[in-house]
Amino acid sequence: MEFKLPTSSSNLGVEIQNINIAKSLSDKKIIGIREHWVNYGVAIFPNQKLNLEEYENFSQQFGPFGEEPFLIPMQEHPHIVKLHRKPDEEATHFGGAWHSDWSFQSSPPSATMLYSEIIPPTGGDTLFANTADAYDDLSSDLKQRVKNLRCLHSAKLPYAKDGVYATEGKARTMKIHTSDEANKTMSHPLVRTHRETGRQTLFINPVYTIQIEGFTKEESDALLFELYIHMAQEKYVYRHKWQPDMLIMWDNRSVMHMAEGGYDGYERLLHRITIAGDTTE
Repeated sequence: MEFKLPTSSSNLGVEIQNINIAKSLSDKKIIGIREHWVNYGVAIFPNQKLNLEEYENFSQQFGPFGEEPFLIPMQEHPHIVKLHRKPDEEATHFGGAWHSDWSFQSSPPSATMLYSEIIPPTGGDTLFANTADAYDDLSSDLKQRVKNLRCLHSAKLPYAKDGVYATEGKARTMKIHTSDEANKTMSHPLVRTHRETGRQTLFINPVYTIQIEGFTKEESDALLFELYIHMAQEKYVYRHKWQPDMLIMWDNRSVMHMAEGGYDGYERLLHRITIAGDTTE
């Protein structure tokens, strides 16, 4: 097992080579993988041939399955979501705005995994932003300003009955469930301490963070917008280019991410698993 460290300014993305994750791994190897994953935010495993059972078995070495509240999983694999877009699909690609997976949950997932099967020849990159480095680089005044703030998170923008996916009006291969449950809110600290690294991170995102508690909407929108612009600077962003038979896992506690399109006319197929996390307090 070898680790190829990141070369981008984002300090994200470690490639783990010369390992077959379809097989049972020793505790020492799992510890090494986990250490690099939490330190570099995104772990990349190229050239992996996995069936879905092997994929599930690998994922379980990093924690129990997470809950997928608005995505309908595969019937025969209830913890795997099929991310499928057909060549003639007109609906927009899934996950096309900056977010941290399911941040509206009381204990958002620590990890999300994607395993690629069919990758188009163009487009479809996934972008990751380093929310720990972004916090470190805030001015002293801004750090003091956000220090004890809390934010409300909700899934209503994408998944409510009047949300984006319910009203898009285009057929979609991927199975999404919209619900009034999406209108519920959850409070999290704006600045979160990562339980494994001890680093502080900006735990906000444009999709699920709806307001800073105790602020007017105008005040909240202004500060959140300022932080989002800061977090999405190129120096914090790692651009992941996919290949078939590649597994990546990212740490929702220290990165936010978004999917790019640009592959209309081509099929794209990946499978997703989330790993349960802990509370943000």
